[in-house]
Amino acid sequence: MYPLLFELGPVSIYSYGVLLATAYIVGLQFALRRADRAGLNGQRVMDLGIFVIISALVGAKLMLFLLDIDRFTSDPAQLMVLLKSGGVFYGGLLLAVPVAWWYIRRHGLPLWTTCDLFAPGIALGHGIGRMGCLLAGCCYGSPTDVPWAITFTSTLAAANVGTPLEIALHPTQIYEAVAELLVLAALLLGERRWRRFPGRTFWTYLLLYPTARIIIEFYRGDPRGMLFDTISTSQVLSGLIVPVSIVMLILLGRKAPEGDATSRRRQKRAA
Repeated sequence: MYPLLFELGPVSIYSYGVLLATAYIVGLQFALRRADRAGLNGQRVMDLGIFVIISALVGAKLMLFLLDIDRFTSDPAQLMVLLKSGGVFYGGLLLAVPVAWWYIRRHGLPLWTTCDLFAPGIALGHGIGRMGCLLAGCCYGSPTDVPWAITFTSTLAAANVGTPLEIALHPTQIYEAVAELLVLAALLLGERRWRRFPGRTFWTYLLLYPTARIIIEFYRGDPRGMLFDTISTSQVLSGLIVPVSIVMLILLGRKAPEGDATSRRRQKRAA
């Protein structure tokens, strides 16, 4: 693990910040390429992406603050930890969604088609960001004796985010990065093989990722907000998003024009 990549005089360059910036840039560029293929205004999509990135950063840090408010209010020095961390992913998602909705409605972009453009980029960017978590030592797993366990040794990581040192832990950062790449593959493959309709890719993402998150959370060992000392806040949110996603997929699928589905079936038979 390398929480600190290098220093330039008084300026410290942290691996998490570099990977987080990379995640946002790669995710946005991926969405822009998809926008060109869909015939949408690239500048509008770029502006939307910037709004989403800013709101996601603010929302992620805000939720982290709220989940551990006693820690941050009792010791002002801990606010530096808040500034250095990426925050809680679901906090960013919960704020980015209404901001994106506002922008899409204001500029007359097709709602679900635009959301579909961004979903694979979110999965890709999140996977990259989790590798930043691995380098920084945050979002660590619980103690384990599995052969693929990871042991952290950086005292800087322990000081910054409380990473346990010299203890074999589940590599939950890798679990989630791999899960996001699998979700990405499923989304892209699904766009080619499944019946298309606006919103399918977006809501499929919100079905697959929360399902994976529920499972991975059982192996997390970092303090992140727990209910009844057994269920994390992220698991609660995931548990709410999954059924909503299923309902939306059913409703949007029923609204899709039957002609499109029929023509695709004919093309498959002809091929």
